[in-house]
Amino acid sequence: MSYVDGFVVPVPKRKLEAYRSMARKAGKIWREHGALEYIECVADDVKPGKRTSFPQAVKLKPGEAVWFSWIVYKSRKHRDRVNAKVMKDKRMAPMMDPKSFPFDGKRMFWGGFKVMVDL
Repeated sequence: MSYVDGFVVPVPKRKLEAYRSMARKAGKIWREHGALEYIECVADDVKPGKRTSFPQAVKLKPGEAVWFSWIVYKSRKHRDRVNAKVMKDKRMAPMMDPKSFPFDGKRMFWGGFKVMVDL
């Protein structure tokens, strides 16, 4: 079964195009280094829940949108190899400085997931 890295990030609406541009660049790099898929989505139908939700998870502020994204790999080993190459790619350096992020990196969350069902 494949392996997925997932991440969720709050992005100020005034910086959506800057984030989208950064995501396109990053996605191309991930794909060049072997990722099978690179998907980034902006929230369209997410509401605060009673206990938890996407907006609550990132402590969404007025004027921000939630982005939900994932990268697909053949396996965890494949993910680790691809990510090692991506992190060494010089084109990533400008995108890795937290001061240049078009979002608040402190409210971003991510993780790696084993695919259990793939229909």
